[in-house]
Amino acid sequence: MANCFDCLKNIDAKKVGIFAAGVLFGTAGIKVLSSKDAKKVYTNCTAAALRAKECVMDTATKIQESAEDIYAEAQLINAERAAEEMFEDAEEVENSEE
Repeated sequence: MANCFDCLKNIDAKKVGIFAAGVLFGTAGIKVLSSKDAKKVYTNCTAAALRAKECVMDTATKIQESAEDIYAEAQLINAERAAEEMFEDAEEVENSEE
């Protein structure tokens, strides 16, 4: 008998409790999900998630399109500045030669 109690000392009560709770809630969850009302709620939640996904994807697409426009405008600004600097440098060289 002493050997049997030694084996019980090695059992982690916390892990056993978590396992038992998981089995209990898993079983209860399956019973709840099998009811018509639960299926209706689950279906509505899934539909809402799909709508939210669509909304997020639309927003992401709009942001990406805006970012592309902003990037193109920024490149144009930089090109114009570079052209202005080249023109100013050329004028400086021309004025220093006179």
